[in-house]
Amino acid sequence: MTKLPNPVDIHVGSRIRLRRMMIGMSQERLGERLGLTFQQVQKYEKGANRVGASRLFAISNILEVPVEFFFADMPHNITDGMEKGDVKGMSEPDETAFVMDFVSSSEGLQLNTAFKKIGSQETRRKIVELIKTLAAE
Repeated sequence: MTKLPNPVDIHVGSRIRLRRMMIGMSQERLGERLGLTFQQVQKYEKGANRVGASRLFAISNILEVPVEFFFADMPHNITDGMEKGDVKGMSEPDETAFVMDFVSSSEGLQLNTAFKKIGSQETRRKIVELIKTLAAE
């Protein structure tokens, strides 16, 4: 029987991937900086391999975020059922995974980067309303 990745490891890995993509760093480059292969970085990002504390600290320095970044937005119920190692899979709602996938995509990163540059809160609000209207069509 294949052991499922720990939900916390999956969340931390997705946050590593998100930040790496936000700054435009490849898996190869992050691996080089850590003295690892890009395959090992892939395994971390998928949660297949657990990131140790010292390695997570190194990653936070390379990606220029505090260690806490990797635990941000973690669902409160992510550890439900984890007593005695009884992990049943992702506790994260499908919508959260969808949002993370979008934000991590090329289009999501471009949209987010451009959106942050809009100084007017009113303009940002109008853009959100426009997108909601387009999505409803």
